[in-house]
Amino acid sequence: MRIHVNDPLDKLAMEKLKASGYEVTEGHLEKEELIKEMPNINVLVVRSATKVTADVIEAGTDLKIIARAGTGLDNVDVEKAKEKGIKVINTPGANGISVAELAIGLMIACARHIARGTIDLKEGKWTKKELKGHELYKRTAGIIGFGNIGKEVAKRLLAFDMKVLAYDPFVKETDLNVEIVELERIFKESDIITIHVPLNEQTKHLINKEAFDAMKDGVIIINAARGGVVDEKALYDALVSGKVYAAGLDVFEVEPPTDELRKKLLELPNVVVTPHIGASTVEAQLRVGQIIVNKILEEIKNL
Repeated sequence: MRIHVNDPLDKLAMEKLKASGYEVTEGHLEKEELIKEMPNINVLVVRSATKVTADVIEAGTDLKIIARAGTGLDNVDVEKAKEKGIKVINTPGANGISVAELAIGLMIACARHIARGTIDLKEGKWTKKELKGHELYKRTAGIIGFGNIGKEVAKRLLAFDMKVLAYDPFVKETDLNVEIVELERIFKESDIITIHVPLNEQTKHLINKEAFDAMKDGVIIINAARGGVVDEKALYDALVSGKVYAAGLDVFEVEPPTDELRKKLLELPNVVVTPHIGASTVEAQLRVGQIIVNKILEEIKNL
C-alpha cells in the first residue's frame, strides 16, 4: 500500500503516517509527472494546490482513496472518483476557526482602512482625515453559507453586538441568535456580506451584477471561501461605482491573481487582499493533518 502526499501536511501528521508501516512518499508532482506516477499510487493525499482531475484519476489504475486535507472538494473530480469506485475523504470543519478569524479580520480591515493606513504611513503619508471608517457595532451582517465556518463567523459577529442573518439552503434553524433568511434578504438588508460556500455549479458567480444591484449602497463584501463564487468583473464595477464600500478577498477566480482583471481589482484602494491563507495557521494545519491521517488509516483498514 503506497500513500503519496502530493501537497505538504503538518510535520506531526506526517510522522504518524510514516509510522503506520505503509509505504509513504511525499513531494509535489505537477500534473504530467503525477499522471505518470498514478499507477503506482494507492492513496493520494492533496490540499488545494493539486487538481485531481478526471485524467489524473483515470491514470490511477490501483487508486483506492483520494484524501483532501481541507474542506472544499472543488479541486477533486468527485463524480469521476465515484464512477471508478474510489473513496474521497476530506476534513470539513477542521480549519473553520482559522477561516472565520480571517474573515473577521478582513471585515475590520475593510471597515477601518487598516491596510491603506499601513501603506500610506510606510510611504510617508499622514492620511488621518481621509480614512474615516465604520464600526461593526449594531450593523447587520449577512452570512452566505451556514456550515461549520459560517457558524464560527456568526459566533464572532454576535460578540460585536451585530444583527446576524444567514442563508443556507440546507439549514432551516439554528440555536445561535441568528435569523435564517432567504438570499434576497441577505442582499437587501446586510451592511456586510461574508461568503462561506463551496464552489460548484449552483454557486459559481452567485454574487453577480444582479446580486450587487439588489444590495444596499455601501455594502462590504468578504470572500474567504472560493474564487469563482463572486463575479470579479461585477465586483470591480461595483467597487469603482461606490455601490460596494470595500471588499476583503482571500480567494480569486484566477490564482495567483495576475491576469489583467485581477490586477485592476488589486489596484483599487478599497480592496484588502490576502493570498488564500484562510486555513494557513499552525493550529488549523495541525488539526487538518491529524484528522486526515486518522481517516486515511481507518479507510485503509476497510479496504
